[in-house]
Amino acid sequence: MSEKDDLRTYRGKRHFDRTSEPRGESTAEDGARTDDEPAFVVQIHDASSMHFDFRLEVDGVLKSWSVPKGPSTDPRDKRLAIPTEDHPLAYRDFEGVIPRGEYGGGTVIVWDRGTYRPTSHDKRNRPVPFGQALENGHATFDLHGEKLHGQYALTRFHGREEQEGTGRKPTWLLVRTGSAHGARGGTPDPRRARSVRSGRTLRQLAEAPDAETWDPERR
Repeated sequence: MSEKDDLRTYRGKRHFDRTSEPRGESTAEDGARTDDEPAFVVQIHDASSMHFDFRLEVDGVLKSWSVPKGPSTDPRDKRLAIPTEDHPLAYRDFEGVIPRGEYGGGTVIVWDRGTYRPTSHDKRNRPVPFGQALENGHATFDLHGEKLHGQYALTRFHGREEQEGTGRKPTWLLVRTGSAHGARGGTPDPRRARSVRSGRTLRQLAEAPDAETWDPERR
């Protein structure tokens, strides 16, 4: 993550005349940020394999990881997190059906969203910029979401040096740290989970992707 991805990789994988995903042409498209704290979003993506996408706003883009089992509220769970390309900030609101045959084809819902507070410090207890903490391979942060709350950490355990010449991506762990008192344990069933945007499940969104509102009588 030493060099900022300017979204060329993101745009190069998509045909925006076919997918409704945001193009991410400029920060203006993403809307002005007014929050004091940066945003995060967790999306459930029913693509070739079901997974959660964990995204953190860093330096004007959403740094992204694919988390097969999803984030957990249990500190005993260590979740594999595989980095993917940077996404535009507007993607934090994306929910819909990516057409079959397109990159990432499948249904996406916004499972959780909110803000986060970076908490990384160096050995002298001085704050470390979040982008630099990721570059160093260990970043800590507090999530303030509609579902997820509390302290988390992302730690790279297969470094860049190990991946050079292999074509493999570095591997990270996403872990709940600190106390989980009062939190619901584990991770929800992705097929039963509901969007914080629309209240719909993956199946309900797939059946009526253009619906403005969700009809609870729909099965």
